[in-house]
Amino acid sequence: MPRKALITGVTGQDGSYLAEFLLQKGYHVSGLVRRSSSLTLDRLSNVIDQIDLVSGDLLDQNSLSAAIERTEPDEIYNLAAQSFVATSWQQADLTGQFTALGVSRLLEAARLANPQVRFYQASSSEMFGSTNPPQNELSPFHPRSPYAVAKVYGHYMTQNYRESFGMFACSGILFNHESPRRGLEFVTRKVTNAAARIKLGLQRELRMGNLNAKRDWGFAGDYVEAMWMMLQADSPRDYVVATGISHSVEELLEVAFRHVELDYREFVRIDSALIRPAEVDYLCGDSTRAREALGWRPRTSFEELIAMMVEADLENNRRNPHSAKTTAGF
Repeated sequence: MPRKALITGVTGQDGSYLAEFLLQKGYHVSGLVRRSSSLTLDRLSNVIDQIDLVSGDLLDQNSLSAAIERTEPDEIYNLAAQSFVATSWQQADLTGQFTALGVSRLLEAARLANPQVRFYQASSSEMFGSTNPPQNELSPFHPRSPYAVAKVYGHYMTQNYRESFGMFACSGILFNHESPRRGLEFVTRKVTNAAARIKLGLQRELRMGNLNAKRDWGFAGDYVEAMWMMLQADSPRDYVVATGISHSVEELLEVAFRHVELDYREFVRIDSALIRPAEVDYLCGDSTRAREALGWRPRTSFEELIAMMVEADLENNRRNPHSAKTTAGF
């Protein structure tokens, strides 16, 4: 019998890479999707005929219980969230409902259905906020956005279920991880898409916020393997997943535009409206525990990642030159 996995957020960047990875491992994969007239399955196009989509909503525990009873998973990966930091300032309550309380509902549904199930919670480096780098599993949290606050709640709730009920529940504190499947509202994809569009003559400028912020960026395809490794361990622990190398937004611009033989300084305009109310200046992860205990290593460099994204955006924009631009901030 193949092992069974249930992925929430399966239609997102991480969910799609994880679904592909688990299918390659021989899993039967189910994905939780909300009932919506605007459901987008583009990221799953390679595997849509190989996974089972089940209806459920992080706002409704009964639907989560029904989904778990139907799919009978050995492993649950909770990747669903309102995950865009800028939006969390405008929709703080909704962010809390999905990103914080949604974790509680899913953990409780899992406990009642099968307390032996292995549970992965997608925590975030944003939880560290203004904590001095490098950040590891023992670094204090200082969240600087409603999204980060909600992630801290979900992180501690996962820890609480592990300690209170003996569940195999662990959190992956993933630092920024990107890919060509990243949404246009995120800064990396905003930059790579703009570089491609400007190169093709489809866009004239790019408006940005804080160029000095530093992030530890890796490839999402590498990071989903770490998620799986956590649930194969002998005992549940929380792990930081990161490259250990940080780059500024300005470096991101330089690498992306250089790939298309352009100078970003000729096209970037600073817009103060795109600067966060409370900035997170510098995130850099120390993934020693994941490297030593799990044997995980990142395989894709920052330059390789950005080149991959720019090339994908060049192809996308050649095929669809009228695709929407984004003005989302960092």
